[in-house]
Amino acid sequence: MVTKRKTSSKSKKSTKKTLLEVQNLSTHFSTRAGLIKAVNDVSFTLDAGEVLAIVGESGCGKSVSALSIMGLIPNPPGKIVNGKILFEGNDLVKAPPGKLQGIRGEQISMIFQEPMTSLNPVMTIGSQISESLILHKNLSKKEAWNRAGELLLQVGIPDALEKMNDYPHQMSGGQRQRVMIAIAMSCDPKLLIADEATTALDVTVQAQILELLMKVTQESKTALIIITHNLGIVARYADRVNVMYAGKIIETGTAMDVYKKPGHPYTQGLLGSVPNLLNTGSKRLTTIEGEIPDLSNLPKGCSFAPRCPSPTEEGKKGNIEMKLIEVSKGHWVDQCGMKCGQNN
Repeated sequence: MVTKRKTSSKSKKSTKKTLLEVQNLSTHFSTRAGLIKAVNDVSFTLDAGEVLAIVGESGCGKSVSALSIMGLIPNPPGKIVNGKILFEGNDLVKAPPGKLQGIRGEQISMIFQEPMTSLNPVMTIGSQISESLILHKNLSKKEAWNRAGELLLQVGIPDALEKMNDYPHQMSGGQRQRVMIAIAMSCDPKLLIADEATTALDVTVQAQILELLMKVTQESKTALIIITHNLGIVARYADRVNVMYAGKIIETGTAMDVYKKPGHPYTQGLLGSVPNLLNTGSKRLTTIEGEIPDLSNLPKGCSFAPRCPSPTEEGKKGNIEMKLIEVSKGHWVDQCGMKCGQNN
């Protein structure tokens, strides 16, 4: 079984290198209902070989952040209206389409939630993996086919060489997701983004896929962004975590800090809704009341105030600006949420 990667403080100092830096990213969508601020002034960094989890409810901006990094925002109606996405120092927002296409797939890969919508139903599995290798690695058809077979073996597909001639509908959901991992890792990317890659799978297969992701990224020293609504997997697999709500990061820090000392009431609510198998007491699971706000008509001030279990008077009136403050080294919490969290 693969466990969470362990890195000594000494090795971190010697190998730490910023791979990705997102600066003040804002991605909006123009709709009949108004301007949807899906991602609103988001900033974070990712080091080479690091595992970052981005968590939050559906609609909080996790997937849009990932699609922005990949340059896959449909325009129209979507558009990156502000910010920079620096990958090894190069701004992907300003990159011409040809250069971005070369980076996408070869240096940055993404695994989506439902492989059946990503895989071509009329192409064999072997052909789809080979296609990526021929495009990005300039391999011959024979070389690409042989490498595709090796990749299927690497991701744990039984009878891999026979499965090369299968079509996506002939495989199980877990096998299809393993194929997606093989395609994503085929060009040895420096960054892999897994967007809710296990949500559609049963619990046992979810664990297998997560362990596989950790295994292949550790072996290749690939940085990994895990996008999920489940904070339960964060402590085991992630080095750091960004908690998003209504298009903003409202808490960020090491996985251990966020998991053990959550400062924002939203983070506390997410953790309170996850079963803890180590807890032998009778503590009941909690829920976060209400719904995420309308992103075309966000409340003034703190966007979480309408759902906050213990809002301050300033928060209720919308008089506090949403702004991250450092509560301990490397652990940042939105200032409004921090004040409300202290009331719990």
